[in-house]
Amino acid sequence: LAQQRLLIKGGKVVNDDCSVAADVYVEDGVVQQVGPNLNPEPSTGLVVLDATNKLVIPGGIDTHTHMEFPFMGTRSKDDFYTGTKAAIAGGTTMIIDFAIPQKGCSLIEAFDTWKSWADPKVCCDYSLHVAVTWWSNKVKEEMKTLVQNKGVNSFKMFMAYKDVYMVNDEELYAAFSCCKELGAVAQVHAENGELIAQGAKKMLAMGITGPEGHELCRPEEVEAEATQRAITIANAVNCPLFVVHVMSKSAAKVISNARREGKVVYGEPIAASLGTDGTNYWNKDWAHAAAYVMGPPLRPDPSTPGFLMSLLANDDLSVTGTDNCTFDICQKALGKDDFTKIPNGVNGVEDRMSVIWEKGVYSGKMDENRFVAVTSTNAAKIFNLYPKKGRIAVGSDADIVIWDPKATRTISAKTHHQANNFNIFEGMVCHGVPVATVSRGKVVYEGGAFNVIAGEGKYVSRPPFPPYVYKRVRQREQV
Repeated sequence: LAQQRLLIKGGKVVNDDCSVAADVYVEDGVVQQVGPNLNPEPSTGLVVLDATNKLVIPGGIDTHTHMEFPFMGTRSKDDFYTGTKAAIAGGTTMIIDFAIPQKGCSLIEAFDTWKSWADPKVCCDYSLHVAVTWWSNKVKEEMKTLVQNKGVNSFKMFMAYKDVYMVNDEELYAAFSCCKELGAVAQVHAENGELIAQGAKKMLAMGITGPEGHELCRPEEVEAEATQRAITIANAVNCPLFVVHVMSKSAAKVISNARREGKVVYGEPIAASLGTDGTNYWNKDWAHAAAYVMGPPLRPDPSTPGFLMSLLANDDLSVTGTDNCTFDICQKALGKDDFTKIPNGVNGVEDRMSVIWEKGVYSGKMDENRFVAVTSTNAAKIFNLYPKKGRIAVGSDADIVIWDPKATRTISAKTHHQANNFNIFEGMVCHGVPVATVSRGKVVYEGGAFNVIAGEGKYVSRPPFPPYVYKRVRQREQV
């Protein structure tokens, strides 16, 4: 059995709206008391964690991962075991992965497949978004079943990956309309797939085959245009929109402007776009350059990460994920002579919390409360997990991290737990380190040591119509 009783003493409890010096008492995986000088009886069998001079924060929620994802002729290195283990080492206690069917295939079968991979392996709680890669009445019926019976309340549409996952505007309109009827959040990978296909042909014809061609054939206006188009279509059907992996200044500005106009849209920058940039694509070492290839690409403008962090700090952007989809150097080499064959994906599930603390809080752009909002609370609200997740309060799940804002760590592939032989943040010194991670009331990681077995995490159902997202949508519908 998991540890039944836990007391976290002497720390500062940080939620998205306030910070308070308090102890936290946990029993049966749920927070029972939050307050000063707690002394729960009996003292026998009570596990005590000392959090003096440290912060006690809600466990991170990574809104965007791809564990053991079959993609571009190979499969991502991190499976649901190594991926979630790395997550808890970094202070993340829940991931939301993507079940992605091939065109013409069943969404429910994809969901069941991903769940069968995850359930025996996960070390922390998880949930699944489902991708809509084609459109028909069958897809519409399956979306309904997933929402009503399987606890899915978000669907992702790809505007890129032509002939593989991409849907057109008519299909987007239909999928968004269906999401709104069902009370789900529509998500988009926003890039113009047609322009990318043409751009890639052009680059290869010019003899540009290296990783830089990847960025050159999908410049940031291709991301901004698709973002604008998705927002326009979503607004036409009054459907809430979540733009995954915001990678560029221009796409971020589009989202920011839409929010100022009152549109219900949320932007998700990721650890990679906040912590590094696309200058790496021009590195003389092919393996180094290829390691950074992901879609949409990192941007060569080195001021991009700071710009995105500023927007995240002031609520123009809302949440952070990682798009953790790791491929090792051998897998990346599938595209040695043709950048279009380099598997797209980078690491981040273990690094996200520290990278955001370093670039956001330590730099002075955001405070500890906003940090909690963008790493956990806002995700919990948007995907209807709040206040069970994303908050430390009586009745909340005991997904808790003891965070040392003074400690530092240097990110390196030599010491990380992600199943990859490269780390895109190699050598970055981060202030802010998770000292202990508690999942469902059990101390699963402390002082560098794990205490967790595969399959201890649970699948979390997410009900439709998250109030945080849908209150305005419903009111507009009535008006």
